[in-house]
Amino acid sequence: MIHGAWSLLAAPFAEFAFMRRALVATLALSLSAAPIGVFLSLRRMSLLGDALSHAILPGVAIGFMLCGLSLTAMAAGGVLAGMLVAALAGFISRSTALKEDASLAAVYLVALALGVTLISGHGTQLDLLHILFGSALGVDNAGLLLVTTVASVSVLALAAAYRGLVLENFDPVFLSAAGRRGFRAWVWQQGFLMLVVINLVAGFQTLGTLMAVGLMMLPAVSARLWHNTLPAQLLNASLQAMLAGYFGLLLSYHLDTPSGPTIIGCAGALYFASLLLAPGGWLPRALHRPHRVA
Repeated sequence: MIHGAWSLLAAPFAEFAFMRRALVATLALSLSAAPIGVFLSLRRMSLLGDALSHAILPGVAIGFMLCGLSLTAMAAGGVLAGMLVAALAGFISRSTALKEDASLAAVYLVALALGVTLISGHGTQLDLLHILFGSALGVDNAGLLLVTTVASVSVLALAAAYRGLVLENFDPVFLSAAGRRGFRAWVWQQGFLMLVVINLVAGFQTLGTLMAVGLMMLPAVSARLWHNTLPAQLLNASLQAMLAGYFGLLLSYHLDTPSGPTIIGCAGALYFASLLLAPGGWLPRALHRPHRVA
């Protein structure tokens, strides 16, 4: 029994270096991306992560066109494209009658179409699938260095900016009043958007541009069903993301399925379990619902 459990749960990571690299990259991304997702959900901007994950695609495509499958070029292009789309959407919402969510949806759809067109015209079908859906099992040393560096910077930045982010989420009026003409609130917002973009760029190497947002948002939304306090939600989100990454890689290895979608599928399974069993989920609320007396 012990040998069987070892072969099923640990042997792939002990025997293969590519599995160890994939696990370390996924765990590192879980430490930074999932807490960022919690702050996005608190700001009621959950779909912003999805929009930006699509918006980085043209930059990744241009980096691919110029330098091939160069991780540095594609990552730099993705960061620039993500920030450009966010700035453009903000400019449109300030200059027209459109709200920011509508302008962001329009811009990211155009960016997604442009990115797919560029990659399709200058690469193979395999290149397109690799960029859109990633390959956690194909993470090399350069990709691992990128993910761990982004995760380390993001965790340190979140720790340093924690108080400001809490104020920006729960008392934005005070934060705006504390700075000159709202400049301080703008700095917090742009700095936070930069963290979102760089984590999505780091995630595209392992999960692809279409799947990277899943590890950011699904554990974050699930965590809100389990806890009411912010620190507990941040910890729970990271833990769920790590569990999804670990079991997703195992299932991907044993069942020979794409690693990125399998990891997000595991995160989705944890989300549906939370919907059913968490204190804020359906079953506890149904059991504690007061019964009407006829």
